[in-house]
Amino acid sequence: MPVNTSEISSVPSLFSPVTLGKIELANRIVMAPLTRVRAGSTGIPGNLMVEYYRQRASVGMIITEGTYPDHASQGWVGAPGIATDEQAAGWQRVFEAVHAQGGRIVLQIMHAGRAAHPDVNGGRRVLAPSAIAIDGKTFTEKGEQPFPVPEAMTTAETRAALENFVAAARRAIEAGADGVEIHGANGYLLHQFLSPAANQRTDEYGGSPQNRARFVVEVVTAVAEAVGVERVGLRISPEISLADVFETDRDDVLATYGTLVDQLRPLHLAYLSVLHTEPGGELVQELRQRFDGKLLVNSGFLGGQTTREDAIQRIEAEHADAVVVGRALIANPDLVERWRNGHPENEPRPELFYVPGAEGYTDYPFLQAD
Repeated sequence: MPVNTSEISSVPSLFSPVTLGKIELANRIVMAPLTRVRAGSTGIPGNLMVEYYRQRASVGMIITEGTYPDHASQGWVGAPGIATDEQAAGWQRVFEAVHAQGGRIVLQIMHAGRAAHPDVNGGRRVLAPSAIAIDGKTFTEKGEQPFPVPEAMTTAETRAALENFVAAARRAIEAGADGVEIHGANGYLLHQFLSPAANQRTDEYGGSPQNRARFVVEVVTAVAEAVGVERVGLRISPEISLADVFETDRDDVLATYGTLVDQLRPLHLAYLSVLHTEPGGELVQELRQRFDGKLLVNSGFLGGQTTREDAIQRIEAEHADAVVVGRALIANPDLVERWRNGHPENEPRPELFYVPGAEGYTDYPFLQAD
């Protein structure tokens, strides 16, 4: 008797296509936004960055490293920007190279907030939700230095930061990016607004979970209106205490991120990307349900490297629509082919992650043809 295929449920595979808004992915392996500090003093992507991203175009989608929307928001030496036409032109070459290989690429927009330093951002002011410094040191062109005490942003300065996010998103889309990802995670500016440890404001942007989520909602909404909601994603990292952005109260976390995704739900963003130790756990899955859109998950940043088995399991268990992968893609530009066919992998060389030059960047070997 012939099989009625319409009655067979189709379980997604890591290697099956998926659509995020207007972005069509050939597979569900997404390259994580990976800090690689190869943009030099100008923040303009050059030939080395073009080649690096081109090599990895076989993934379903590339999320670029965090890219500053204005010079004051630069968080580290060698970071790329999208604050000028020259920087946008550099990114255009990257986007064209990825597209020539059939790939998809979105640009991550990242404002460092209090994680910036005057010896990194050209002597400019360091702004944050509140005048609370990170307890630690950062690497600058003058060596390691303590993080400065930031200035608490005025309402006008929050509006200016929002407008810089919008301008950066427009530049990215005009340069040919398939979309943009707003960085609301990892202890940077938007995450600082979300956290009661970093945000001790008493105005409409501080205090209650609703108020602390307000600025993130405003930024994402404004960017979506400017470039099209179907090309905009948001990255969050609830309960991940990085750069003194402590989120230790589960009830507060759920209230804060719950109201965030509740307010974003009507927009129908392209995706929500969540960094968390338990992607299949109660918190992430509740946020997914309330967001009611495509979910990307990433846990490799927080511990062991994401493996082929991890990624396959997360898709087959339907914990996410795609898996964000970092270190395995640093070391294996052809990771999709390796994972699809069970080939051995190159080992990453962490000592070369954050140094200039091609070594440990574009020189990882590809599989050899038989």
